[in-house]
Amino acid sequence: MKARRCELSVPGSNMKMMSKAAGLSVDEVLLDLEDSVAPEGRPEARRTIIQAARELDWQGKRLAWRINPVSSPYFYQDLIEVAEAAGDKLGAVIVPKVNRPEEVYTVAALLSAIETAQGFEQLIALEVQIESAEGMFNVEKIAAVAPGRLEALIFGPGDYAASIGAPGLTIGGKAQGYPGHLWHYALSRIIVAARANGLEAIDGPYAAFKDPAGLEETALQAKLLGCDGKWAIHPSQVEPIQQIFSPVPEEVERAQRLVEAYKASLAERKGAARFEGEMIDAASVKMAERTLRRAGIKA
Repeated sequence: MKARRCELSVPGSNMKMMSKAAGLSVDEVLLDLEDSVAPEGRPEARRTIIQAARELDWQGKRLAWRINPVSSPYFYQDLIEVAEAAGDKLGAVIVPKVNRPEEVYTVAALLSAIETAQGFEQLIALEVQIESAEGMFNVEKIAAVAPGRLEALIFGPGDYAASIGAPGLTIGGKAQGYPGHLWHYALSRIIVAARANGLEAIDGPYAAFKDPAGLEETALQAKLLGCDGKWAIHPSQVEPIQQIFSPVPEEVERAQRLVEAYKASLAERKGAARFEGEMIDAASVKMAERTLRRAGIKA
């Protein structure tokens, strides 16, 4: 599975923005039909997304589109119209405001029918957003639906804050006076559900795109909790997010040395070993191997 260090959200109604996104160095671009597109503009936005998917050069990056929630009147056409016309060019569909596992099953079943009818050789992956108290309550069940198709759980901090009644007006923003990471519990629960089912866990956006320090702080917090990546809502956010979610050379080199030191210890029929002032064991190797995988190195 290709890493999702950064997912850049682009309005599906704006061909100029999509053209710019196609030229950026970013792991994934998502063409949005939901919150960034006015309801009356969604039919035209579907056609624009189809055109962009088929005609622009996406330079090998993963391309996704976000539909409206399964409960909305726009859901069916958002999924069917775009998938049938450009599903062979789109690697994933993002389903927002998922509250129950049945919603994921519904989308997966429709995708299977479309892929069969259209003769697509590749599956269209699923990513789902957890954005409500109900979705968080059911996140473990949601994460277990559609194995092999569902690839990522994404936290939606704006709608989630509104759902649970948390104050604040900046999506993904920090909370003055709160002693720690405001979304520690929410992200941790999503991460555990994702890992238990072999999925990626993605942090939601930081809306204050002119506050690079705030972006870097929230991205680093998400990384330390175990997230694989983070959404971006502006091109200026892409590079710092991808840097934060990429191992630095020093980390990679140390991880390689650690793995080799443990292998040497095993060759001597030992278990735990001393390494650069620490004791290491099999758990240490698992941590090092994750770092190496993120760097694209096979341990």
